[in-house]
Amino acid sequence: MAIFHVPDMSCGHCKASITATLNTNGADALSFDMEARTVSVTGIDTKTVIPLLDQIGFPATVA
Repeated sequence: MAIFHVPDMSCGHCKASITATLNTNGADALSFDMEARTVSVTGIDTKTVIPLLDQIGFPATVA
């Protein structure tokens, strides 16, 4: 599991977009902390997640 800080994530629509993108690309499990603006991801290589999120307008860094 890797945790990513996604500062532009602020609502349910953001969560849905991120979920759809990461699930389509092989995520096994996702966990969101909307207050901290973090996403925990299992099943995708860490190096893959950041470019995927960047492509949909959610720049991220490893937390």
